[in-house]
Parts: sequence; structure tokens; C-alpha cells
Amino acid sequence: MDLTADFFALFGLPKTFRLSLSELDSRYRDVQAQVHPDRFANAPEGERRLSMQWATRANEAYLTLKKPLERAKYLLELAGHDLQAESNTAMPADFLMEQMEWREAVMEARAGGDHHELEHLYQRLRGDIDGRYVEVAALLDDARDYALATDRVRRLMFLEKLLYEIDDALASLDD
Repeated sequence: MDLTADFFALFGLPKTFRLSLSELDSRYRDVQAQVHPDRFANAPEGERRLSMQWATRANEAYLTLKKPLERAKYLLELAGHDLQAESNTAMPADFLMEQMEWREAVMEARAGGDHHELEHLYQRLRGDIDGRYVEVAALLDDARDYALATDRVRRLMFLEKLLYEIDDALASLDD
């Protein structure tokens, strides 16, 4: 095994956004079975250390490829496109307005203890996000338009954060 291989190569998978999660799970289990530190408990120190590095790398790769947003970000990184998530927060005005409206609706529903409305917002946003991932898949896998995909992934970062906030609001009402 090559510690410098990309995450897709580590699992013998094609370098695409559209990925079979069941195949990823299966390949992950295969790699873990080969490199798990328990298999090397009685091996020399160097082999134990190497198995630990491999197991850690396999875990990192699996967690990255399993989540669509992380997988998209990783593919862009491999293609040499930096999201500049920390330094470039500029977004189109219409997108920012939409974000403000979403956040206001979430705040109102949370403040009013409106579980039903939060569920409705969650489902609406989940559907919007799912549609955006279809677009990202086409941009990354088909068109190879990494510049536009970078913009779409940056937007998804905002939306996924909002989805998490809605989920958090729902959990706080359940408590």
C-alpha cells in the first residue's frame, strides 16, 4: 500500500463524486481488515507503527469520501481548486438574502417552539441540498467544470451549516 495515494486509490475506487456508498463501505472493511493494528499486536514496532498509520489513513479517507460535501471538497482539492473557505466569504447577494430568510424562519420557529415548522424547513432544505448535490455531481464528473463546482460547493457549505442549525433547533425542542 502507498501512503501517498489519494483516498480513491486507497480503496480502488474511481475518482468521481458519484460513488457507491455500499462499495465504499465494503472496500473500507477490506482495507481495515488488512491493516487493523490488532492484526499487528505481536509484530515488530515498525510494523505496528505502519499499521497504525494505515488504519488512521483509511479512517480519514473513509470519513472524507462517505460525506458528499467532504467528497466534493476533496475532489476539488485533487483538481487543484482551493475553496478559500476561510478567506473568501463573498457570495452573491441573492444567495445571501436567501440565507437570511432561511435563518429568520428558523429563529422564529425555534423561538415559538414550532417543531412542525422546523421539520418542514428541514425537509425543504434537505430537498434543496440534494438537488444541489446532483448539480455538483454533473459539474465534477461530467463537465469537469471545477470553477463552477467550487462556487456550488461553497454554497453547499452554507446550506449544510444551516441544516445542522435546524437539526440543533429540533433537538433543543425535544429536550
